[in-house]
Amino acid sequence: MTATPGNWKSMLAAILFGCAAIAPATALEPPAPAKPEAAEPTQTPATTPPNPLPPAATTSHSLDLPGRNLRFKAIAGAIRLSDGQNGTPQADIGALAFLLEGADPAKRPVAFAINGGPGAGSAWLDLGALGPWRLPLDGAPQSPSAPPIAIDNAETWLDFTDLVFIDPPGAGYSRILAKGEDARRHFYSVGGDIDALAVTIRKWLVANKRLESPKFIVGESYGGFRAPKLARRLQDQEGIGVAGLVLISPVLDFGWFEGANNPLTFVTRLPSQAAAARSLNGADGRARLADVEAYAAGPYLADLLRGERDAQALNRISEKVAGFTGLDPALVRQLGGRVDMASFSRERSRADGKIASLYDANISGFDPAPHSASSDYSDPVLDALKTPLASAMADITGNRLGWPIEARYEILNENVNRQWDWGSGRSRPEALGDLKRAMAIDPHLRVLVAHGLTDQVTPYFASKLLLDQVPPLGDPDRLRLKVYGGGHMLYLQDKPRAALREDARKLIEGK
Repeated sequence: MTATPGNWKSMLAAILFGCAAIAPATALEPPAPAKPEAAEPTQTPATTPPNPLPPAATTSHSLDLPGRNLRFKAIAGAIRLSDGQNGTPQADIGALAFLLEGADPAKRPVAFAINGGPGAGSAWLDLGALGPWRLPLDGAPQSPSAPPIAIDNAETWLDFTDLVFIDPPGAGYSRILAKGEDARRHFYSVGGDIDALAVTIRKWLVANKRLESPKFIVGESYGGFRAPKLARRLQDQEGIGVAGLVLISPVLDFGWFEGANNPLTFVTRLPSQAAAARSLNGADGRARLADVEAYAAGPYLADLLRGERDAQALNRISEKVAGFTGLDPALVRQLGGRVDMASFSRERSRADGKIASLYDANISGFDPAPHSASSDYSDPVLDALKTPLASAMADITGNRLGWPIEARYEILNENVNRQWDWGSGRSRPEALGDLKRAMAIDPHLRVLVAHGLTDQVTPYFASKLLLDQVPPLGDPDRLRLKVYGGGHMLYLQDKPRAALREDARKLIEGK
């Protein structure tokens, strides 16, 4: 997605992702393939939208990894969502499940993984970190022409949990089947999206006889916003309890990310900008930002609240922020000590004709217009990686899993993003309240919040300040914030990916 100043919702929602006229989708029938035309009886049924997805395909696989061999079953298929009153098909939700062979289903955990956007396909988490196969993405520079050849993933989570990757309507291969605009408006909304995903999870558990299994939700970016809401919806309306959540680079409260007049937007990003300026990229990186965090939440916030009419405050923050970010002091003064993420990304390496990624400020690419006052550029992480990820997912589903789809894999559907209904009213969408309520009602629910150090899109310091607003609710270790090296997709680097896996294993195993 092209990153431009002022386009905060598109940039923030680019990762990765109820209408009263539509009753809850409750029917359990499997998706049926479209009938071939009479003139061509041997023709393969069309699968391009809005046609239904084909029947599920089940295959067996084996991974020879360092120190162990994993034999597993893969199920590639769709969950049909139908109108609860008249049974009219509403949507086919694509799901890829990887299930370890020989495990006791009643005791074996199952994790449902959902990406963000809205409109992002689950290939980011599947082929980036969790799944049995991984696309090597840690080389530099990252490129759309990188070979889309997946390798066995030594850091797969399949050792300690079964995995189900879900694509909401409009993402991956999932599609809306209902005619008219009512269904689209329902699915492309905060509430309708949660309804659809909750029903999908319940139906998958019922169909695969896994209601007794410990259940977990893994969400990235907007998927991290979804996860607490999903836990609440499953608890309240679907009769499903969730044992734990893993939130990767989540948005917990959109109110903290919007508006040039909100001082918190600058407070929360300053530590990540300083991390990039100091070239920090490791597990100990946050410890080396103690001075920046203390300044950001203390004197910086106080001076920002004094306002731009206070000349002394303006002088103080301009000098201090220039020192932390490494930017030209004159530029920082022009910005009033308020460095937005687009300005930081463009100005940090402008002398070299490069632009830093919003998603990882330590990674840069060429600026197509380095001498212009503004530039319409592609993000050197997000836009460089979506092409090989989409190609690799199409190859895996069609060839390894035997589930060919006559349609492109929507790795990042910007149409979904543009049409998303964020709700009306004065309040911005937030999931922190859902997280607190879910943890309060269930004293066993465990939560891991994971962030990359140099991510400007959903900076770790925003989650830190928000999580500080969560009461103890019993054991404080039930809610953990972990900050790794890397950026928004922190799993693109070897060490953060391995560390995230280990922390997720401990959460799922109750350690």
